[in-house]
Amino acid sequence: MKITAIGVQRLQLPLDPPFYAAWDPEPRRSFEATIVRVETDAGLVGVGSGDTMAGFDDFVQLFVGRDPLAIARHAKALETISFHAGRYWPLEAALWDLYGQACGQPVASLLGGAGSEVPAYASWGELRPPGRRAEDALGLVEEGFRAVKIRIAPERADEGIGVVAAVRDAVADRLEIIVDLNQWWRMAGDVGPRLDPAGARRIVERLGSYGVLWVEEPLPGEDVRGMRELRANTGVRIGGGEMARTFEELRLALDADGLDVYQPDVVLGLGISGVRTLADLALRRNRWFTPHTWTNGIGVLANLHVCAGLGGGPFLEFPYDPPGWTPARRDFMLAEPVSVGRDGLLRVPDAPGLGVGLDEEAVAFYAQAADAVGVR
Repeated sequence: MKITAIGVQRLQLPLDPPFYAAWDPEPRRSFEATIVRVETDAGLVGVGSGDTMAGFDDFVQLFVGRDPLAIARHAKALETISFHAGRYWPLEAALWDLYGQACGQPVASLLGGAGSEVPAYASWGELRPPGRRAEDALGLVEEGFRAVKIRIAPERADEGIGVVAAVRDAVADRLEIIVDLNQWWRMAGDVGPRLDPAGARRIVERLGSYGVLWVEEPLPGEDVRGMRELRANTGVRIGGGEMARTFEELRLALDADGLDVYQPDVVLGLGISGVRTLADLALRRNRWFTPHTWTNGIGVLANLHVCAGLGGGPFLEFPYDPPGWTPARRDFMLAEPVSVGRDGLLRVPDAPGLGVGLDEEAVAFYAQAADAVGVR
């Protein structure tokens, strides 16, 4: 079997009303998604999505004409490309999707088959006042969720901790609470100050009093020593690594015992192959592996297969913050949005590969919308 073509389609969904993501400098008035299709001479087509794939046309010749099942080779090629250009891991996800189809097995089974479901945590994206968030949390309990992640802006720490307090008061022990400070990485152009270890420790200690499950990315990614000291001095679990660019970045964090929770996203960094190795190392050291998933439903599925297949957890991130961020918006390119069961579980699809079901009419329509506004 040979790769005959790699297609890249860029889609754009207008957002009205906009989504006020805590990490975005401006309200998000549209949502872009890129669909990658790997076509073969056997008629199988693998599908992936996640990062933008901008500039990939310059590298497509490194893959066309080769065996699509030689994933180790392709993953190494993508690592070399990421040094010079972008993160093209959605291509590797598409190759794994194709591999699963060729074998007639879900990717989770090919990765070890440790499980077929993972409890989900609702990952909020907006900053909202305490009273509103208390109501939102009660709604999550009614929907069957078992955990929630709350974003805190470090420069508004008192307000954010007030939200955590209000949620804990509203739900008692019916929801685990995770807190994200988003300090590991920066959005393009963000040159503002970051928390130092002393400031981070004050916030983490206060959060610890509310029994948070872990605090995510309280310090810049390069400050592994600072995160290790936070773990030791506060007794609160520390997580991070969602946007790690290289395997070595997280291997060094693991060797330094800097984190309790490792969160690389297979379609944004390291790929399924790299994350599989990193996660296995972390799990063998009695640390948690639960990947970041804030892309779209295809990215959620790719990370679900890896987390379930390797026995990760205890939860998997599920981007969900209605009315601004819903499965219908996040998964606008899919025939059916990825959903969480009433028992709070995300289940691996039974279909071979990743189980991606595209809505081809929606893909064509929103590709035209992207072309109309010049999305590349």
